[in-house]
Amino acid sequence: MSAATISAAPAKALPGEGRIGLRANARHIGALVRRNVMQIKQDPESMFDVLLMPVIFTLLFVYVFGGAISGKGNQQEYVNYVIPGLMAMMGMNIAMAVGTGVNDDFKKGVMDRFRSMPIARSSVLVAKIVVEIGRMLVATAILLAMGFLLGLQIHTSVLGLAAAVGLSTVFGASLMWIFILLGLTMKTAQAVQGVAMLVLMPLQFGSSIFAPPTTMPGWLQTFTDYNPLSNLADAARNLVNGGPVAESVWMTLGWAAVITAVTAPLAVAKFRRKT
Repeated sequence: MSAATISAAPAKALPGEGRIGLRANARHIGALVRRNVMQIKQDPESMFDVLLMPVIFTLLFVYVFGGAISGKGNQQEYVNYVIPGLMAMMGMNIAMAVGTGVNDDFKKGVMDRFRSMPIARSSVLVAKIVVEIGRMLVATAILLAMGFLLGLQIHTSVLGLAAAVGLSTVFGASLMWIFILLGLTMKTAQAVQGVAMLVLMPLQFGSSIFAPPTTMPGWLQTFTDYNPLSNLADAARNLVNGGPVAESVWMTLGWAAVITAVTAPLAVAKFRRKT
C-alpha cells in the first residue's frame, strides 16, 4: 500500500463511551482521582475549608447555642446532640464546593480537554465525587475529634458511630450530583455559590441539626419533618446516642437513592452537551 493511500485512509474512530468496559472505566476514574489529588497537593489552601470548618462550627454552635438550648452549664448534653447533626451539615457544605469546582474547571478549559479524550464522560464526574468524599471524611474526622475534646460520648458502639459516618457520606455523595448539575448549568462559580446558599440555609436551619423541632412553630415543624437533613441528623444521632433508627435510616437512604437516580444522569448528559 502506498504512502498516499495510507494518508488518504480515514482515521479510526475513537471508541464510544458505551463500548468502554467496566475495567477501563475504573482505570479512567483512578487516573482522574490521582490527577485531582495531585491538584490538591499543589494547592494545599484548597483544604482550608475542610480543616477549619469543623473546628469553627463546633465551637460556634456548642458555645453560642448550647447554653441557650440545653441550659447554662449543660453544653455536654448539647455536644452529644449537635455533633451527629453536624455530620449532615459537613456533607452539604463539601458538596457545594464540587459545583463551584466543576464550573471553574470549565472556565479554565480543563473539562474540554477531558471531553476530547476517549474516556467515559461519567468517569470525570465520578472522580470528582470520589475525591470530595475523601475530603468529607477528613472533615468528619476533625469534627469528631473536636467533639471528643468537648466531651462527646458514644452511648451505643464504635460500629454505631461508623454507621453514622457511612450514612452521612452516602447522603453527602448524592448531594454532590445536585451541585455538579448546578455547576454545569450556571455561568459563573459565584452564581453557583449564591444559588447553593439559597438552598443550603433553609435546609440546614430548618432541620433538627441544631435544635429539637419541638421548640419550633407548627408550620416549621412540618417543614422539618419532611426535610431530608432532619432524617439524616436523627439517624446519625440515634446511631451514636441510642434510639430507634430504622425509619430515619431508610428514609435517608431512600432520599440518597432518589437524588442520585434523578440528578446523576442529568449531570452526565449536561456534561456531554455543555459548550
